[in-house]
Amino acid sequence: MTTINSVPPTTSDAPVAEPPARFHDLLAAEWVKMWSLRSTPWTIALTILFVIGSAAAAALADYKNFAGSGASMRPPPDFLPFDAYPPAGYMTLMLVAGSVGAITVASEYSSGLIGTTTVAVPARGSVVLAKAVVTAGVWTAVGTAVSTGSFLVSQAILNGRHAGVPITHPGVLRALVASALLASVCALVGLGLGVLIRHSAATMVTSVFTLLMLPTIFSQSKRWSADVNHAMVVTAWKRLVQNWPPDPESLGYTATVAGSWIVYAVWPLVAVVLALVVVRRRDV
Repeated sequence: MTTINSVPPTTSDAPVAEPPARFHDLLAAEWVKMWSLRSTPWTIALTILFVIGSAAAAALADYKNFAGSGASMRPPPDFLPFDAYPPAGYMTLMLVAGSVGAITVASEYSSGLIGTTTVAVPARGSVVLAKAVVTAGVWTAVGTAVSTGSFLVSQAILNGRHAGVPITHPGVLRALVASALLASVCALVGLGLGVLIRHSAATMVTSVFTLLMLPTIFSQSKRWSADVNHAMVVTAWKRLVQNWPPDPESLGYTATVAGSWIVYAVWPLVAVVLALVVVRRRDV
C-alpha cells in the first residue's frame, strides 16, 4: 500500500499595497508638472528680462533728466523707487504670475488630467496644497531675482549721476521685499481662482480683472471707496514701494504700511483656504 505524501498547495503572492503618496512626493510631482511645460522657463525668463529692462529704461530717463537739469553732482533728496520698481514692469509681472498661477490648476481641469491626479491621490486638499507650495516657492524666487536685479541695474545707471543709493538707504529694503513677494501673492491668487472657476480662459480673465482692473474702479477721494482700493494687491504694493510720507494737503485717503502688509498676507491666504474648501466639497 502506497502512501500519498500531501504536498502543500502553493499560495500566490498577495498583492503588495503601495504606500500612500507622501507630501514630499506630491511636491516632486507638481514640480515635474510645472517644468515639463516648455512655456514655463521661457515665460519666466522673458518676464525677468522685461521687468529688469523696464527698470533700466526708467533709470536711463532720469539719468538724462539729471544731466539736463545740471544736478548730476548733487545727491538725490531721496530714493527713487519708481526707477527701480516702475509700475509698468511690475504690473506686467502681476499679470504673468496671476495667469500662470491660474493655469497651474485650470489646465488640469481643461485637459482632464485632474481625473488621473485624483485617482492617484484621493486627498484633493493635499494636491492643491502641494500646488500652492510649489507655485509660491517658484514665484518667490522669480520675484526675488527680478526685485534685486531691478534695484541693482537701476542704481548702477543712476550712479553715473551720483544719484544711486545703497540697499541700506531708508525705504529701499521694504520696497525690495514688497516687490519680491508681489509675484507669489499674485500667483497664489490666480491658483485659488483656478480651483474656483476651473476654466483656463475665464480664470485668466478673472485674475487680470481682479488684480489690475478692479482697483481702478475705486478712487481714493471717498472713505469707503478708498478702503476698497487699499484692500487691493496693486495698491498695497504701490504704498510699500513709496518711501515718502503721505501729503497732508492731499484730498485723498492714503493707505498705511501696516495695512498694506496685511493685504499681502490676506489675499493669498484666503485664496488657498477657499481652494482647499471648494476642492473637498466639489466633484471633479
